[in-house]
Amino acid sequence: MKEEKHSVPANGYLMLFIFFSLFITSIVLIIISKNPKYLLLFPFILSITPGFIMLQPNNSRVLLLFGKYVGTIKKNGFYWVNPFYSKKKISLRARNFDSERLKVNDKLGNPVMISTILVWRVKDTYKAAFDVDNYENFVRVQTDAAVRKLASMYPYDNFADEGHAEDITLRSSVNDVSEALEKEIDERLSIAGIEVLEARIGYLAYAQEIANAMLKRQQATAIIAARHKIVEGAVSMVEMALEALSKKQIVDLDEERKAAMVSNLMVILCGDKEASPVINSGTLNH
Repeated sequence: MKEEKHSVPANGYLMLFIFFSLFITSIVLIIISKNPKYLLLFPFILSITPGFIMLQPNNSRVLLLFGKYVGTIKKNGFYWVNPFYSKKKISLRARNFDSERLKVNDKLGNPVMISTILVWRVKDTYKAAFDVDNYENFVRVQTDAAVRKLASMYPYDNFADEGHAEDITLRSSVNDVSEALEKEIDERLSIAGIEVLEARIGYLAYAQEIANAMLKRQQATAIIAARHKIVEGAVSMVEMALEALSKKQIVDLDEERKAAMVSNLMVILCGDKEASPVINSGTLNH
């Protein structure tokens, strides 16, 4: 497999001076000698002009001579090359690619919608020009393939309640997933001489057919987690209250009264609504 070869073309300003010198000289000869045979010089002089090229920063020209790769010009400036060279323009600037939203299945089989934002540029002009048919289309297709593969490697979210707890998920492990995505795309695009500057997930959501169900599940999981914390705090507070009452000997409670007190405190601390106080004007038993 051939590799990129840097070409050093002739100075364009020098060749431009030679071109005008030959052009003016031929006109002078025709006028002085009045011989029309000097008109034959014009086709030769004009054949020089296709060799002039002007290269802007972060652009390149791939040079071919009758189908044979000659080299690549990457340095910006004004140059002159063999007029018989065919010159293919390839931009070296960084480009953004926002992929379409793809419907794929995650590791657990749940359908999700996902897209990626890719920043890339051409690094090897030979590979981009000759190792693939159309490097821009190659970037699009391979990026979609990499996103599909990545989505199947990780679950959308953790489901510890079903025994599917994962360290890395598409939703919560953004940096880890992006690094894996960038590595996967870079490996695929290296054949085309493409350098991946950055790859990030641009859009991520459950597919429409399960979005409502998964939203309810997430809400239920959040409610359960909150209730778990509330109960833990309530038990701790009740335990502290009983210890304080017993230590300071404020009131002597038997097991039945402790149970009633614990029940009342748990209802107050764990209830969704504020408790309505009830004043007991009789004894503790009434």
